[in-house]
Amino acid sequence: MKILSIPNRGRSFNAVRPEAECYISLAKAGHEVTLFTCKSNAYYQEYKNANINLIELASLKKYSLSVIKQIHSYIKQHNIDIVYATESNGIPNAAFACIGTNAKMIAYRGTTGGMYKTDPSNYLCTLHPRIDGYVCVSNAVKEHVSTKVSASVKSNTTTIYKGHDIAWYNKPQVELSSIESSSDNFNIICIGSPRPYKGMHFMLDAMAHLTDLAKIKLILVGDNFDCEPFASQIQATGMAEHIVETGFRSDVPQIAAACDVLVLPSEREGLPRVVLESLAVGTPVITSANEGAMEIIEEGVNGFIVPIGNGKAIADRIRHLYNDAQEKQRLASGAIETINNTMSHQKTVANYISYFENIITH
Repeated sequence: MKILSIPNRGRSFNAVRPEAECYISLAKAGHEVTLFTCKSNAYYQEYKNANINLIELASLKKYSLSVIKQIHSYIKQHNIDIVYATESNGIPNAAFACIGTNAKMIAYRGTTGGMYKTDPSNYLCTLHPRIDGYVCVSNAVKEHVSTKVSASVKSNTTTIYKGHDIAWYNKPQVELSSIESSSDNFNIICIGSPRPYKGMHFMLDAMAHLTDLAKIKLILVGDNFDCEPFASQIQATGMAEHIVETGFRSDVPQIAAACDVLVLPSEREGLPRVVLESLAVGTPVITSANEGAMEIIEEGVNGFIVPIGNGKAIADRIRHLYNDAQEKQRLASGAIETINNTMSHQKTVANYISYFENIITH
């Protein structure tokens, strides 16, 4: 197959890795892969090392006539079979570029919500009539997309999980002393943002129920938690001295590897990468019952699932693991098994090949 993609450029190496490694594996499997991207792409050097065709985008704008012409010309000259766009700026440019060609245009969707039929602008982007199919990050996202697209696109809409490989995470874990903790503590990592649906206030509510545990630390990773309303909420927990705010970090897997548990308190998720990274380093997960995470976490196998918005339930599960090291170790083994079996990178690549080949022949 001849595959042209506009990939996620990403904020960090780990953020783009699951997608990027798929392109590298597709190329190793004998498929011709061309990526239209920019040199600031976090995986640019790895793409070069893998001898993938790299072409500098003429523009990074969402609607760019120069990019549309650039991609259209390449599709025609090289008889491209599949055009695959995975980020919001790339999808409309790729869709317009496919007009008048035989290439199959596939878009990626990583979140539920949006794609409103009543918004005319969506017909120039996510509902563009030139899109032939969708790859969705989870079944929850697939169900959402299927209610928005035409019948022909719906039949070409599939779920392909972003699989991981434990070999990617063989770097030494973070020294806990560098983030104001130690191995003597029970360390909880929580990664998020101030956006309300991420549920960080539920995590802070959980800490307020754990004031009797002296050896506990919450490693809070993400931007702007030193601003309101979070600064006041952290103080209100009575556990401010047990909460470490690291800001944005590009080494989340190494931090997770040093921690005892990851908590994901989100109200909704597509397929949370932080959960997969945590499992890949053998750290069990406590997650709210959001649809995306429930496709990864099995109750009592690799973590625990609690009701959305219930800080007390999060606290109870943390307390359970705090008091039962043997249970925590059992869940850690289940975490590694999940990545090796259900959420493996190899399975993801095989699913992409099967899906693309099916799209081309139908």
